[in-house]
Amino acid sequence: MGKSAIVIGAGIAGLAVARALAVKGYSVKVFERSQKAVGASIRNFGMIWPIGQPSGKLYEHAVRSRNIWKEISNSGIFWSGSTGSLHLAYEPDEWMVLQELFQLFEKERKVQLLAPEQIATRSEAAVQKNMLGGLFSEEELIVDPREAIAALPGYLHEQYGIDFYWGKCVRSVSENTIHIGLAEKHQTDIIFICSGTDIETLYPEAHSKHALTKCKLQMMRLAAQPQKWKIGPALCGGLSLIHYISFKAASSLQQLKQRFGRDMKEYLEWGIHVMVSQNGTGELTIGDSHEYGLTHDPFDKEFINKMIMDYLRKFAYFKDWSITETWNGLYTKHMNGDPYLFFSPDPGVYILNALGGAGMTLSFGLAEDIIEAI
Repeated sequence: MGKSAIVIGAGIAGLAVARALAVKGYSVKVFERSQKAVGASIRNFGMIWPIGQPSGKLYEHAVRSRNIWKEISNSGIFWSGSTGSLHLAYEPDEWMVLQELFQLFEKERKVQLLAPEQIATRSEAAVQKNMLGGLFSEEELIVDPREAIAALPGYLHEQYGIDFYWGKCVRSVSENTIHIGLAEKHQTDIIFICSGTDIETLYPEAHSKHALTKCKLQMMRLAAQPQKWKIGPALCGGLSLIHYISFKAASSLQQLKQRFGRDMKEYLEWGIHVMVSQNGTGELTIGDSHEYGLTHDPFDKEFINKMIMDYLRKFAYFKDWSITETWNGLYTKHMNGDPYLFFSPDPGVYILNALGGAGMTLSFGLAEDIIEAI
């Protein structure tokens, strides 16, 4: 008889680990405390974002994840768009950073440095006024996270025989056994805990040893654009250049940070950088902010949403600006800067968490690497 595995958590990290285990021949069961995934995995842009990952393993994981997302999408269970991404520059220091990043990236990544007139042919949504140029990457993929995460369990069950158990809150783990409620228990050979911001519930002592915090972000969705109008690539403003790890390779970034610290201090205080993606129905997802701490105000701050919209108008134009939804999400992050948390608190038990907002981008590739290693 083959080996069995249990995965706790049906967000993207748990789904990716379940798939990787099944590919290696494990019989896999996934237990999720909610009736469906409702956490950070559905409250994001739906961006699979290799451009934001530094060269080396993380970039390789991102590219592998993008390929898996595309492969699954090609089955027809959810929409995906190979739109690429476009970072726009309207100030000399932003343009300097983009030019340096192009020189650093061009040997291993599919990037192009574009003049304003070239950008106009790729995106009618990019504001031309005062534009100096942009960096286009063709590697980024967009999905609608709500649609994709909802569809993946059915696909994984059909393709790999993975069984899902919804509304099952695991209260403890001991000796290769998970305990649910007063009497229900399930034994297995290996257990993976991928429970997002609930990580401290099952292993509070182990959790307290790691430098973890939580990040609250605010986002919005705009109406489907009329006449099926498309924005083209996902669009990013200058603030995004100081957000992603990969961009730290540019020595000119420090000068840009200094200007933002001087002229856009309030944006930095709330961790705001502004991007927009478009899903298959034409709706636009925009955001976001970043507030760090172990306990967060559950309510959205209207002034943050206004700041996001004000900055967005500087580099993006839409035919319909109607806001249809606002929300906030929470994810776990390493305070020491590590890109994720992976450790084994007990024999046969593994915890994967704290992907720091890059779960959609990294999970599929990272899970394959982790399962191969163990």
